[in-house]
Amino acid sequence: MGEHELGAIGGRLADLAAAERAALVREIDASGAFAADPRWREAFATVPRHLFVPYYYVSGVGGYERRWCESSDPRSRQRWLRGAYEDVPLATRLRDGVLLSSSSQPSLMALMLAELRIEDGDRVLEIGAGTGYNAALLSYRLGDADVTTVDLDPEITESARRHLADAGYRPAVVTGDGARGVPERAPFDRIIATCTLASIPSAWLAQCAPGALVLAPLATGLILLTVRDAGHAEGRFLHTPAFFVPLRGADRPEPEPVALAGIPHRARESDLFRFLLTLTRGALDPQEAYALWEREGMPGRERYGITVGPGHAWAWLDAPEGPYAWPLPGSPGSSGPSGSTGSAAPRA
Repeated sequence: MGEHELGAIGGRLADLAAAERAALVREIDASGAFAADPRWREAFATVPRHLFVPYYYVSGVGGYERRWCESSDPRSRQRWLRGAYEDVPLATRLRDGVLLSSSSQPSLMALMLAELRIEDGDRVLEIGAGTGYNAALLSYRLGDADVTTVDLDPEITESARRHLADAGYRPAVVTGDGARGVPERAPFDRIIATCTLASIPSAWLAQCAPGALVLAPLATGLILLTVRDAGHAEGRFLHTPAFFVPLRGADRPEPEPVALAGIPHRARESDLFRFLLTLTRGALDPQEAYALWEREGMPGRERYGITVGPGHAWAWLDAPEGPYAWPLPGSPGSSGPSGSTGSAAPRA
């Protein structure tokens, strides 16, 4: 194929990418994800997602189909490009059939970034570099110098750094355990995690400026915490569900599955009931959780919150000082306020 033909194909793909990106932005806009901060619309309209997913995997019959940008079939390249701008998460790294890294659903990314209410001059730490796309959006908004992204896997950080450079962004990309933060780049005004946590790492609060916001996936939800000081933070869950790859590193075992024998079918199938089970794991058994869930009218995620203090953390329903509070799973020495035992019964 001649140089002219290659150039023509490249031009058609560039036009297609621009059109698909504009369509994605309209879809995100219609979802309401930009509502908390419409300024993110420009970032999503500018940063080319396809440069961050030169290949990805789509599940199908018998396993995963790999789509990539260098396929010799023009129709396959177009399929790759269109898929890169669908409002879905994209699996980008597998090992023995296990998902290790992905590019998150763009509308969920937009919602999370908007809820952080970032201001000019804020210093942001991202936990979970992934493909680098989220760090690019942050760099577009704030500039490279104020953005840090960290990941445990050196292969992931190397590819993220390469994708970012290809797109024209150079934030700090650090290889390390995200639970330990990045102290040499602190203090941070915002921390955003793109991997599911079992608890809130104390190192994050110690690396935050007073009044900083921390947004992280936890218990199939998104907790938004306001940091008071190095040892204290508190906040509520957003209304939306969120499912991310778990934070990896030492001493973070997978939780055991919960037996739901005796729980009515409508509760077993309810995403909100499973959220409550995950949030109260070790404090309430399924029967206690079900009694609470029924009594309180199947509460949505936004009714729950978390309080973090030195050496302990607890989850609560409706208010930190209200009748329901439980030690947060994975938080050693946790105890709720006012001596709460974590019972499903209201406090006296």
